[in-house]
Amino acid sequence: MEYVIRAQGLNLSYDRDEPIITDASMQIKAQEFVFITGKSGSGKSTIIKSLYGELFPKMGELNVCGVDFKTINSSKLNVLRRYLGVVFQDYKLIDEWTVEQNVMLPLIIGGFSKSVCIKQAHKLLKHVKLLHKVNKYPYELSGGEQQRVAMARALAHNPILILADEPTGNLDSYSSEVIWNLLKGAKEHLGTTVLVVTHNIPSTLGIDYKHYFLEGGVLHEVN
Repeated sequence: MEYVIRAQGLNLSYDRDEPIITDASMQIKAQEFVFITGKSGSGKSTIIKSLYGELFPKMGELNVCGVDFKTINSSKLNVLRRYLGVVFQDYKLIDEWTVEQNVMLPLIIGGFSKSVCIKQAHKLLKHVKLLHKVNKYPYELSGGEQQRVAMARALAHNPILILADEPTGNLDSYSSEVIWNLLKGAKEHLGTTVLVVTHNIPSTLGIDYKHYFLEGGVLHEVN
């Protein structure tokens, strides 16, 4: 798969008469690290929602991980989401589940055995330095710890593509550094394609990346 994301002439809106994104085009190759930046309210999160199928295009072409949105249905959407790891700014952890169970979620959905789920969850929680909180619940964690759990969950099933929506927007410097290192490591060591929407690109990332800037509903590639 040469291109993990291909969009052409993409129009996105929540209301038919008020487009949020107009005529957006982008081509993202496998293993690329990509930033989309722009002001608050510019539509960055709208683009992310379209890529994991929460919002469907009004016009244009969109193909994500080989799934064509022109012919998408519920079964194809379920297949697509198995290829994705999504990191939300507000974490979206399941409050009634332990840290361990939250990280295991994509593996449970994928039908892996309990022993495989536990082994992978513990490996990733050790990686994000939270193995000692394996039996805690989200409300017992700080915001930074919750985001590190969400990051571990996104990586659990070795996704083709990680979509991260302002992943460090509310975090302290330590947790932010952990998250950026995990995203960078996913690209470098796992061959994962990474797309991040954010206000600011970290100056210390130390990795080549593609950059799109979103303004007035129009997506511009920055050279």
